[in-house]
Amino acid sequence: MASTVGSAAAVPFWRAAGMTYISYSNIYANLVRNCLKKPFKSEDLTHEKVHFSISKWDNGVPQKPSLR
Repeated sequence: MASTVGSAAAVPFWRAAGMTYISYSNIYANLVRNCLKKPFKSEDLTHEKVHFSISKWDNGVPQKPSLR
């Protein structure tokens, strides 16, 4: 019985709410950004943008990436 209670308490609250960690962290990052004052807010909004590329691999060699 004690192990059941202990394991239920170890579940993170975001998981218990049915969220993934990524969605949890995105929500709270947006909340923090919106609470910042003027000079810091505009500076931090640039960090919100994410750039990545996807490369297909053919015979162990990466092909030209496509920007997304």
